[in-house]
Amino acid sequence: MAQFEFKLPDIGEGVVEGEIVKWLVKPGDEISEDQPLVEVMTDKATVTIPSPRKGRVLQTLGSEGDTAKVHQTLVVIEVEGGGADVGQPHAPPTAQSAPPLPPQHAGSPAPLAAAPGPARLEQVPSPRPQPRAEAPQPVASGAQSYGQAPPAGAGSGNGEQRGKVLATPVTRKMAREMGVDLGSVQGSGRLGRGRKSDVLAYVEQQGAPQPEGREQRAPARPQPRSPGGEERIPLRGLRKRIAEAMVRSKTTAPHFTFVEETDTKALTALRARINERLAARGEPKLSYLPFIAKALVAAFRKYPHLNAVMDEAKQELAVKNDVNLGFGAATEQGLTVFVVKNVESLTLLEIGSEIDRLAKAAREQRLAIHELQGGTFTVTSLGKDGGLLATPIIHHPEVAILGVHRIKQTPVVAIGPNGEQRIEIGERMNLSCSFDHRVIDGHVGAAFLYEVIRELEAPELLVIDG
Repeated sequence: MAQFEFKLPDIGEGVVEGEIVKWLVKPGDEISEDQPLVEVMTDKATVTIPSPRKGRVLQTLGSEGDTAKVHQTLVVIEVEGGGADVGQPHAPPTAQSAPPLPPQHAGSPAPLAAAPGPARLEQVPSPRPQPRAEAPQPVASGAQSYGQAPPAGAGSGNGEQRGKVLATPVTRKMAREMGVDLGSVQGSGRLGRGRKSDVLAYVEQQGAPQPEGREQRAPARPQPRSPGGEERIPLRGLRKRIAEAMVRSKTTAPHFTFVEETDTKALTALRARINERLAARGEPKLSYLPFIAKALVAAFRKYPHLNAVMDEAKQELAVKNDVNLGFGAATEQGLTVFVVKNVESLTLLEIGSEIDRLAKAAREQRLAIHELQGGTFTVTSLGKDGGLLATPIIHHPEVAILGVHRIKQTPVVAIGPNGEQRIEIGERMNLSCSFDHRVIDGHVGAAFLYEVIRELEAPELLVIDG
């Protein structure tokens, strides 16, 4: 037997360290090749670091919440053989979703995409033999403990006994629960890796048995809480990164917010006509966001300094030619901002398709790092829950952010053809725009938002433009 140090690999350009979000193994665990070891959060994304070798975990270095440097030892693994294939770097599959966290860790982040670089393995002197840790007792339901590898020689019940099946742990768990043999599922991922969608498609096509219902248990009587109690939840992973980004933005950029309403009656009618035609052709409908994106592009032509980022080191405003719009997506792990690139060159339908694709990838934790980078302006919207107004925080180093609120019917004063006034039902939507006051003056920010409103109130021009 030999012992090897598994080091934190290069997991992205410019990434020099990462925060240990969650350990998926513990000392004494028997692990298989490609089994997830640890979730690591960088300033770009959360990744799952898999094991390059089969063996037994002797030691994990660092606690959850600690910061590990690239090439710092994370895990000491006991493996068979006398040497490691250092010259043959391990290349784990990319764009792999990590296993979801158990309910007790619902506030911690799960990965968006796993894209670790080559793992470095180095042989280290063998210390004195350590007693083998006892295997954890099986849980009452018979399910495998989270992060625990199956016993050696045991079949997983999902096709692995016939040979290694590429699949993420969450996919294996789903297959077990649904009684699906993974060896019979055609994987759609890289190298034939099975995904959750593949298992669901197999169930639908083959009529695989659904998971049996668990025994009905009488609901436990809630225990009375002691007075003055509290729960302390540490800021870790994505939530910690969000907190750091919000503090950095608010303490670096002096914010001011300008709010105004826009008449959406023409936009609502035009969108309804377009969606009716799209539905007849079997194509996805458009939300309001592509129209807002086009209105922003038009406004940037008059006010290009709003499509920019601050270079804090050089104290320069970098005005961008490309319009790369960020859109906030609420996920189970927290707010994620994905970026639609080169919006100025896309049509309304192309913008809508790209927003739908990236939003789906964000919810499924499949965003690649480059889909989170390079934004020049951000749009945040809560849809029907958008409220009346907000003071959105700028996605630093950008210099502005647009908050989109709900469309509501409201009584308005209308002017008739002969100048007479009457009250009628109108449609209004509030827009809240926050600016970096260091580089954007108040009158410029207001003029920019009014230009966006003019474009939205004449939406036919947006269609002609794209």
